[in-house]
Amino acid sequence: MHTTHIRPRSAHRAAAVAALVSVATGLSVGATVAQGQRKTSITDRPPAAAPRPAGAYGTIDGVVTDTLLRPLNAADVSVVGVGARVVTGENGRFRILQVPPGQYLLVVRRIGFAPTSGIIAVPNEDTLRLSYTLSRSENMLDTVRVRERRVSLRMLGFEQRRMQAQGQFITQEDLERRGSPAAKDILRNVRGLQVSELTNEQFAGAVALSRREGGSFNGATSGACPMQVILDGIILPGAFNLDLLPSPKQLSGIEVYTGPATVPPQFGGGDRRCGVIAFWTRDGY
Repeated sequence: MHTTHIRPRSAHRAAAVAALVSVATGLSVGATVAQGQRKTSITDRPPAAAPRPAGAYGTIDGVVTDTLLRPLNAADVSVVGVGARVVTGENGRFRILQVPPGQYLLVVRRIGFAPTSGIIAVPNEDTLRLSYTLSRSENMLDTVRVRERRVSLRMLGFEQRRMQAQGQFITQEDLERRGSPAAKDILRNVRGLQVSELTNEQFAGAVALSRREGGSFNGATSGACPMQVILDGIILPGAFNLDLLPSPKQLSGIEVYTGPATVPPQFGGGDRRCGVIAFWTRDGY
């Protein structure tokens, strides 16, 4: 069983409680940590904005299976924006302890299977129980692939599409030069789309809308509709909240296609009617 401690890099360490990430191996929620377990510190999590009262945290408890409901071990589970990444145990289970309550994007991947993602709402002083099913991928990946090579291959495709000039591309150098605090701020200067801050009973957040005839976020005829968002090749839920994306400091490139006619075939499978925005991180999810 692996345990990961998440500690904010803030001067006010007394005001922030470390988040602990643990890979479950069939133990109960209150199980004691065995001696000799391996521990890793993650230091890339942003500091807490304000002190949280003791106990104001939630727990994520989940399982990953295949389409026959067989547990999948060694599946990679990432909580975007928290800096937490764990793998499932032999029983397909994973646990994340002491997570600040709020909304997050969770990504599940495993070699040989199509990745999946979901928006989760972590409760305060309670446990969120999740179940994810991965289907076999038609495009099998190599069994052995080091991270540096995988990242270069991902960005090789980015550069090849940029040479074709079909869409709009923002490179890592552009991101560093602009110094924007959030990914949604980068998109505000992109032609053919607008970033709208929406608040209603079902949704609150920022959405990228492509101006085109025949659709809109709220079903009216305003000529704008939500674009499909992709993160490291993973299709994210529709009308995706841009506030849940990694910060620009974690991105290595963005490509934008504001209409279905210009979307490359590599980004098929999602709803491309309103265009596609593909985000690529430096380390990969």
